[in-house]
Amino acid sequence: MKISTIRDLLNADVICCEEGLGNHVYSACGSDMMSDVLAYVKDQAVLMTGLINSQVIRTAEMMDMKCIVFVRSKLPTEEMAELAREAGIVVLATKKRMYEACGILYSNGLVGNRVKNG
Repeated sequence: MKISTIRDLLNADVICCEEGLGNHVYSACGSDMMSDVLAYVKDQAVLMTGLINSQVIRTAEMMDMKCIVFVRSKLPTEEMAELAREAGIVVLATKKRMYEACGILYSNGLVGNRVKNG
């Protein structure tokens, strides 16, 4: 799925790195706990979160994510946007709640990471 499609499906605003809207992503996760993202998420391309701090950008960069979507009308600080620009991470913001945003993307073909039990 193109990041521009995510923007359109979520009626999101582009905060930075608009030049990356043509990039393709193949999976997503939604979490406000960056420790869970680091511990359990592998090979994700889109992070959806309502957490506003610079650790979100640093976590996404460490996990090679291409896009962050801030949900619930949350907006990153200018410092966060600058970190995302430096890392080349597209940042979007939507008014939708995380549950709804995840559901929309999932129902349109963007899958989550498969978790192995035990």
